[in-house]
Amino acid sequence: MQAYLSPDDCNLEEFTQQVTRSLTPQEVPQAHDIQNNIPIYDVTQLDLTGDTRALKAEWAHVFLKSSGVLLLKNAFQDTGCIDAASVIYERIIADEKAAQGAKADHFAASGANDRIWNSAQKLCHYDPKVFAQYFGNLAIDAACEAWLGPNYQMTAQVNLVRPSGAAQSPHRDYHLGFQPREVAARYPAHVHDLSPVLTLQGAVAHVDMPIESGPTKLLPFSQLYRHGYLAFTMPEFRDFFEENFVQVPLKKGDVLFFNPALYHAGGANVSADIQRMANLLQVSSAYGRSLENLDRQSMTLQLYEVLARGDHGLSEPQVDAAISACAEGYSFPTNLDTDPPIGGLAPETPAALCRRALANQMAVQDFNAALTALYRRKQA
Repeated sequence: MQAYLSPDDCNLEEFTQQVTRSLTPQEVPQAHDIQNNIPIYDVTQLDLTGDTRALKAEWAHVFLKSSGVLLLKNAFQDTGCIDAASVIYERIIADEKAAQGAKADHFAASGANDRIWNSAQKLCHYDPKVFAQYFGNLAIDAACEAWLGPNYQMTAQVNLVRPSGAAQSPHRDYHLGFQPREVAARYPAHVHDLSPVLTLQGAVAHVDMPIESGPTKLLPFSQLYRHGYLAFTMPEFRDFFEENFVQVPLKKGDVLFFNPALYHAGGANVSADIQRMANLLQVSSAYGRSLENLDRQSMTLQLYEVLARGDHGLSEPQVDAAISACAEGYSFPTNLDTDPPIGGLAPETPAALCRRALANQMAVQDFNAALTALYRRKQA
């Protein structure tokens, strides 16, 4: 058994054999189309309100053992919340530029590209009702649970690539994908296997993205290569990617999800006038460390105020999805001296408190006090 992986063992021929295959309809029986080895699911044709375990199992198989990427068409059937969020994000970009100047975009040169780090928290603070309608999305919730299970941690970063915006270099993502090769090589081989199941990558299309606008370049099946975290910076692997990547056009309201170990890169925007805006979802397992720190306490209070009013237009499952994207859903870490498990193995979570408060029609002031007390008990 190989305990450690070495850059010396990276083999382009072996990599080529793993990625040179075709996705068959039999592997994705619930998909409505396959383009460039990417299964496409039309959310308008899916029942996401009933038992979704078979669908989630299919998506998990795609991420783990198949093409590694899937496209959810019409994930936002009403794109009004996307338009509202886009207006807010444009304002945030302008405000942050005025205060801080242009921001660097990791993996690509700054300039035509604009970033909003921690766009989830900023959207919630700016307009919690838009946040609720945006993240109260059953398709996004189902994809996150398919790969990460419940209590996932939602983070997001807006990427706006204007005409002439440069492409990214091909890469893998967080965790090991953000480590230098020599550091990644110090982790045991089984950690290379573990890293991809700790996060899920997503991209919400805020505008129509034809190929010339540079939608994400993808190499299906590349997440299967075990040495991939050590190989993606090697010139021969990058050359192979550039010669073999695929892209699919996106419509506003589509959402692309993929295994973080999939070789991918944002494309160059060679269009004349398309402002390519995507909200990049970096979703973490409850058992891992998320990429960004979010003030989930203040976010949860603001979201509760909106949900308690009842004027959000969301169904009960959509409310549950919005809470999942906002509130902390895992009990740990905590201070077991002051926050001991009572009547079970784990203390109540902020997400569970939020759901209980809504069910009991708890007043906002009382919820704020209860949430504050819960977070205080967790402190060392």
